[in-house]
Amino acid sequence: MPKPKKRSTVNITKEDQKTNKKNWYQLHKRELPWRRLATDPNINKRSYSVWVSEVMLQQTQVSTVIDYYNKWIKKWPTLEDLAKASLEEVNEMWSGLGYYSRGRRLQEGAKKVVEELGGEMPKNAEDLLNQLPGVGRYTAGAIASIAYNQVTGLVDGNVIRVLSRLRLIGADSTNQTCMDVYWHHANKLVDVDKPGDFNQGLMELGATVCTPKTPNCSVCPLKKYCKAYAQVEVHKADNASKLLSDVPRNGKTKMTEVPDIECLVEDCSLCFDKTETWDPSLGVMNYPRKGKKKAAREERTVVCIVSRTDSDNNLEYLITQRPQKGLLAGLWEFPSQLITDESCDITDTLNTKYGIVLSADCKRLKVGEVVHIFSHIHQTYVVESITLTSDDVKDETNEDGVKWVSKADFLQSAISTAMKKVFKAYEKSCDSSTSCNKGLKRKRDISQDTADPKKQTSLNSFFIKK
Repeated sequence: MPKPKKRSTVNITKEDQKTNKKNWYQLHKRELPWRRLATDPNINKRSYSVWVSEVMLQQTQVSTVIDYYNKWIKKWPTLEDLAKASLEEVNEMWSGLGYYSRGRRLQEGAKKVVEELGGEMPKNAEDLLNQLPGVGRYTAGAIASIAYNQVTGLVDGNVIRVLSRLRLIGADSTNQTCMDVYWHHANKLVDVDKPGDFNQGLMELGATVCTPKTPNCSVCPLKKYCKAYAQVEVHKADNASKLLSDVPRNGKTKMTEVPDIECLVEDCSLCFDKTETWDPSLGVMNYPRKGKKKAAREERTVVCIVSRTDSDNNLEYLITQRPQKGLLAGLWEFPSQLITDESCDITDTLNTKYGIVLSADCKRLKVGEVVHIFSHIHQTYVVESITLTSDDVKDETNEDGVKWVSKADFLQSAISTAMKKVFKAYEKSCDSSTSCNKGLKRKRDISQDTADPKKQTSLNSFFIKK
């Protein structure tokens, strides 16, 4: 019985990879605002700028982050400035960026540094991880290597993709065994002279060349060390040799021997699961592999845009603040209610929660449905609008978490992207009809109001004082 072939090894030398990656990064790195601040001579300013950028970049594209980052740094250029800000201001600044707990934890961290750590950021990855709220292993490694030049690796989605392809890791990239291997390689490969540049180079490579789809292997500085790329080339050569095997040769032509890169470790925890196979059409995109995502739960929520005109004939909208814990904590939204059955109606909620008793002649219109995808919820908003007249207003509310705002104030408030989409659908509905309140007071027939109290159509009160 012939002996099995050993897995061929790609000649990967640590120093060559470092040199190639550093040189490539210096030539091809993108000019980003946080990279300029990361070279500031003030160590606290350096670490703060890196911290803000890395938190914003979690689950968010660079193109989206740039504008938010510039506004943030302009408003709060130092940790001390951020520590003085209110949570409401932080939420307003973060509005539309998603994953809102990130902004809250940034501010909590800034307060801790100022109030408990004497205004000095922790100076190594271990202390950053242990002392700052919301700072995980990756963020700690990024701050420590980029701002402090500490020799420590880091692992994010881009790094996982590059290392999976370099080392032919086909197991579920989210399992702990794989994560340990990624961190091992990241710490082993990191450059001792310029760890920050090396780590940024590795991430930059994953973001711009070794991308999830349509990777540009032809310009990759690590192409000759990449086992996933070698696997593709082996497959091409193997197919070519099979095609040529039927072609008569003159005896002088030498067939190229195709190396075998199959792993011989039984039940290898880093290879493809036995139920999976390598797909030639995907090439290097076979890596990394991810486990199946848990299906997002379906939810339907009715959202009611309640409007009125103020004393100057300007439109105002009723908004309410969400609880300080949970999804979209502390953000503002239009009155809403989860739909639990077909008979669900928000009328009772408007009455009991906001003290609004709808009159018979108020304008109530269906706007349509708006879909928004959260990480774990497939949310459908069933949007309707209710237009009330200023004559119906009897009392104002003094309760926290409820207020009337203009359109401009609404858009400047701490609101989610979902609520912006809802409001956009509402405005589009208004543009296509003449039914929306355009800020003009409606004339009332006073004689009708006073003639028969039982038929009076005004609200007794918008808000019931408690």
